[in-house]
Amino acid sequence: MKRFFTFLLLAVFFLTGSVFAEESVLINFSDLIDDYQGQNKATVMDFSSVAGTRYTEEEKAAMQTSLLVPNWEVKLSSSSQTVVNNSLSYVLGVPVNNDVNNFATAGDQVMGIRVHFPEGNFNGYAWIKPPFEIPAYATSTVDDEAVKGDQFSGYGVVKNVGVLKSIKVRVYGMNFPMGLGLVLRDSRNNKQSVFLSYLDFDGWRELEWQNPNYVSEIRNRELRNDPLYPRSMPALTLDSIYIYRDAMQEGGDFISYIKDISIIYDQAVLDELNSDIDHESTWSILADREEARRNAELKRLGNVQVLRYLEQQKMHSDEEVEGEEAPEEAPAE
Repeated sequence: MKRFFTFLLLAVFFLTGSVFAEESVLINFSDLIDDYQGQNKATVMDFSSVAGTRYTEEEKAAMQTSLLVPNWEVKLSSSSQTVVNNSLSYVLGVPVNNDVNNFATAGDQVMGIRVHFPEGNFNGYAWIKPPFEIPAYATSTVDDEAVKGDQFSGYGVVKNVGVLKSIKVRVYGMNFPMGLGLVLRDSRNNKQSVFLSYLDFDGWRELEWQNPNYVSEIRNRELRNDPLYPRSMPALTLDSIYIYRDAMQEGGDFISYIKDISIIYDQAVLDELNSDIDHESTWSILADREEARRNAELKRLGNVQVLRYLEQQKMHSDEEVEGEEAPEEAPAE
């Protein structure tokens, strides 16, 4: 009976082609709120393990980071980088005031993006990047059953992605003639840049990219017998969002808001045909591969987090001089 059911599923797949296409949320910025010691609980990464032993537990707690929206960074292309442009380019978590059909609900957080492009007549890019490279396979460092398991699934990662069919982004435009695109990363660390559209409209809109190489008719597809696990369980990860400014367009400030990103794709492996054995729990090949990559990233970003913490401790604070008498003015000569 099971063998018959397997053949039946295969027959339906070959006849319909896209019957097993899935739609999943790649990331929803409304979920990346402050709900755990100034961070987002579901996506916390602890970098204190590379800080050494001379730091207190309180100091190590300050070395945690997460995908909390204000933690994301804006990186400008080299020709656009100045002290002013860098300081005026950042992201914020912004609440929505009113219900807007299916785009956003009042009170929802969206990612607000500000980029300050140079005034010169040359092309410019701004990449909105997470505070760390989002790992495809990771478990939470927070002791909470609600955030155990595949930590970043739905938070920048979608598993079991075969052929990508389309991408949807819900974004708020303000008539800026800038372009919006995404950079995606697969399980083999290959990156793909996808340009969606220009933002020269007012209000919310769902921008959609259709894969021009997606073959809907199964009879026209190239059919192959590929090896299965571990090659058959790829994941798609959000590397960054980018804003493109053409040289002919006016520079200066650019503002936009993004609610979420979702993808439509064919499954790499049908769950119904791959349920006899949990390969990954047996061999841990994908987890081990990701662990090596994550450890390298942990050391690199951990050192950055420690240096940022130390730099913050050295910064001048107005609170330090409260109550102190102002220095006497120098006498006039």
